[in-house]
Amino acid sequence: MLTLLAVFAVASLLLPLLVSWIGARAFAVAALVPAAAFVHLVVLTPQVLAGSADPAFVPRESIDWIPQLGLSLSFRLDELSWLLALIVTGVGALVLLYCRWYFRGSKEGIGQFAAVLLAFAGAMYGLVTTDDLVLLVMFWELTSILSYLLIGHYHRRGASRRAALQALLVTTLGGLAMFIGVVFLAVDAGTSSMSRILASAPTGPLVDAAIVLLLVGALSKSAIFPFHFWLPGAMAAPTPVSAYLHAAAMVKAGIYLIARFAPVFALSGPWRPITIALGVFTMLLGGVQALRETDLKRILAFGTVSQLGFFTVVLGYGTPDAMLAGLALVISHALFKSSLFLIVGVIDRQLSTRDVTEISGVGRRAPLLAISGFIAVGSMMGIPPTIGFAAKESTLAALFDESQRGSPWGIVALVGVILGSILTAAYGARFLWGAFWRKKDAAGAFMPDTEWPSPPFGFLVSPVILAFGTLVLGPLASAVTVVLYGYADDATAPGYDGSPLEPGYLALWHGLAPALFLSLGAVLLGLVLFPLTRRLGWDRRPRLLPFTAQDAYYLAMRSVDRLSVFTTSLTQRGSLPVYVGTIFVVVIAAEATALIAGGPANAQLSAWHTPVQLVVAPIMIFAGLLAIRARKRYTGVVLVSVTGLGMVVLFGTSGAPDLALTQILVETVTLVTFALVLRRLPARMGEHNASVGRVPRAILGIAAGVMMALLAIVATGSRVADPISEAFPKLAYELGHGKNVVNVALVDLRGWDTMGELSVLVLAATGVASLVFVTHRADRLSATRALPEGPRQSRRRPLVETTEGVRVQTAGDTAPRAWLVAGGNVKPENRSILLEVIVRILFHTIIVVSIYLLFAGHNAPGGGFAGGLVAGMALVMRYIAGGRWELGAAAPTDAGRLLGAGLILAVGSAVVPLFFGLAPLSSAVWEAEIPVVGHIEFVSSTFFDIGVYLVVIGLVLDVLRSLGAEVDRQTLEMRARGVDI
Repeated sequence: MLTLLAVFAVASLLLPLLVSWIGARAFAVAALVPAAAFVHLVVLTPQVLAGSADPAFVPRESIDWIPQLGLSLSFRLDELSWLLALIVTGVGALVLLYCRWYFRGSKEGIGQFAAVLLAFAGAMYGLVTTDDLVLLVMFWELTSILSYLLIGHYHRRGASRRAALQALLVTTLGGLAMFIGVVFLAVDAGTSSMSRILASAPTGPLVDAAIVLLLVGALSKSAIFPFHFWLPGAMAAPTPVSAYLHAAAMVKAGIYLIARFAPVFALSGPWRPITIALGVFTMLLGGVQALRETDLKRILAFGTVSQLGFFTVVLGYGTPDAMLAGLALVISHALFKSSLFLIVGVIDRQLSTRDVTEISGVGRRAPLLAISGFIAVGSMMGIPPTIGFAAKESTLAALFDESQRGSPWGIVALVGVILGSILTAAYGARFLWGAFWRKKDAAGAFMPDTEWPSPPFGFLVSPVILAFGTLVLGPLASAVTVVLYGYADDATAPGYDGSPLEPGYLALWHGLAPALFLSLGAVLLGLVLFPLTRRLGWDRRPRLLPFTAQDAYYLAMRSVDRLSVFTTSLTQRGSLPVYVGTIFVVVIAAEATALIAGGPANAQLSAWHTPVQLVVAPIMIFAGLLAIRARKRYTGVVLVSVTGLGMVVLFGTSGAPDLALTQILVETVTLVTFALVLRRLPARMGEHNASVGRVPRAILGIAAGVMMALLAIVATGSRVADPISEAFPKLAYELGHGKNVVNVALVDLRGWDTMGELSVLVLAATGVASLVFVTHRADRLSATRALPEGPRQSRRRPLVETTEGVRVQTAGDTAPRAWLVAGGNVKPENRSILLEVIVRILFHTIIVVSIYLLFAGHNAPGGGFAGGLVAGMALVMRYIAGGRWELGAAAPTDAGRLLGAGLILAVGSAVVPLFFGLAPLSSAVWEAEIPVVGHIEFVSSTFFDIGVYLVVIGLVLDVLRSLGAEVDRQTLEMRARGVDI
């Protein structure tokens, strides 16, 4: 199972490249991954069935993840997980195959779509097979994010973006509530393993609260009232997404959770009132609305809402016979509803419409498609000999028996299911009429048949297989009972007093039982209801209720927007000193409270540790005082940098060369960044806005300084235990195989901290660039393209500034090839030929030094961070010497690619050990004796350090591109328009 998850992940990453090569045909290749998982599940069937009798035979895999918290990457295939995994992989393979024809001729975005859809299939596979609740929550949220991307595939359409955001917010809100419930349940049970929790069957108020929160997550994911409104809106997605996510996979996640916990918690206080009441109401609400829709997809969407309410009632009831019938309903629904969505996709792709008023006589033009549609709708209605009939009759029999025992909730469930079945038959008939029937116009005459361009046969394969699957499984209903019997028979919640489940419960014929008459009666009444609603003009009426759940959602969103605007208007006054002052006031108040409450401090102070401190410290203090008195911004920045350079000396003389090297590089890059920003600000402070409130500022500054000094003094005597860092030298050598303790700690011993810092750097770079690149993030500096073959010295040609940006000078250009790219683009008075030549000569040497620092950092001063800063300084020199033209020639790539590649490399270094049964970020070492060179060692954490190296270079490059090159370009444009800046 873990291997299959890895295959899903790797295939998703490679799929965009495959799509770029062979186009939509790559979907057929992608379908092989879930197909292989489906075959694997089929092979495991005997072991899964044996596990129902003896849990020791249940297929399981587990790798310790966070042993301190008792968390593990554990997966388990009992009958319920096996069934849902079969649905996820089987339907997923057919949907991906269907996409091969659905997206034929399409180019924009299908690579990303294919990757996300396959990744979603992998996430759903993990969700239904994991045995750990925390891991389930992670897969749960991953499916929400991936569904957001799939629903919003047509991102240029406002409706798609709104629908995607709505689905994400609703399901994520439910997932957050569910996560709280998971924490409650895991704490109470002492484990996050679902199998152990269900085996112990915990009870109590905390468990009841946890169950309610779990149900909130399940109901939001499965579109149960009041969360139902997101599902019809999600029909803005491509039809394969609707068929897979909203019929067979994602919406089944909540149903799966209910089915998983119902055997134990069905008789707990809040369970049945929530599942049955909301399930019945959702079933009726969705059925009524489906009768009023004219869009074929929206008919199916509201029908899906109704069916999900149906499953919630039946599976939520929790008795063995209801559980068996409910699982049969899940099977039938996955087959017939995904088939119907795919049929609608064929109609939409061929006719460019889904409006039932514009389609007429398609059934006669497309008989195979129509037959498949009739079979699928017949299974949805519950007409023999489909599996839908066997499942619905078994459901009615189970609920009828419960009502006969006098169960109030059994009566409510039975009445609700009968009424819902009537509506199901009615909107099923409406779908068939809308998709395939000949229709009459306003005058009562038959409309001409709609022209039907015959689709490729492969386009029909998936919907036909799914539709006929419901027909094949009908006569095999007894075999389905055998497969699901073990799980359903265990569905005996504590206190359940019903009769045991009888083998062969699912069948096409149980005799003339009450359930048969109830089932057929519901179908007949539904077939009568449909023409009655059309005669009464039900589908042409305006909205039934003045206020709906959709309105409540938009009201809540508008309220949040208005509250945020109001809060921002109070707190964000546009004054940077006010913001900084507020932070200082909070820090002073909080720390002063802690110092006063902490009692007397046991301070241990020394006047100095080395004589160098007696020289450096006064210089730093004097520079700080001069910075206060500075009237020019750049002067103030330089004086502040003196304190940073003083720290370099202190680090260097205190036995910390790594810190000294990093500090001087950071200080230099920071100074350059300040200089880039200060170009657009007045040279003198207070030139436009004079400083006010000098006395309060002075008091606040002195208080902040005194408070930080007191904290430093108190901290020296606050340690009560030996620091863990004392063990770092030994750990660095034995575990990290390195002598540089600082570098090994960053990439190995405390790699998680470094990974978090890398994420912050990526966000910082993105944020800075987003403030400058207002309308786009197009990289106008990395436009280097491949040139025709020629002499080595002419293969790389300089960039030439044009009105459209930057391009590559080609062989046909009349301008001579220049070694210094800035020539002719920078004004003579702004150029320094000597500086350009020196920088051009030293650039490659500095890059080599940065690479040396990268690889030497494991045993000597250096590392990825220092090496990246050195490479960044080389780029800074190129920009300073020749402007944005030299920068574009020096870094012919996009900064975002470097940031992304570095982060992926770092994350990959953390994840790869998991596939070998090791903890994340575990290091491996390779040693060898090489002639002449001698003994060498290579540690896998070097790859992590390379990721750090790339992220740092990407950060510096993004800052130079945005605050440097882009600001230069905007300045030139404004001057060309006559704007005085």
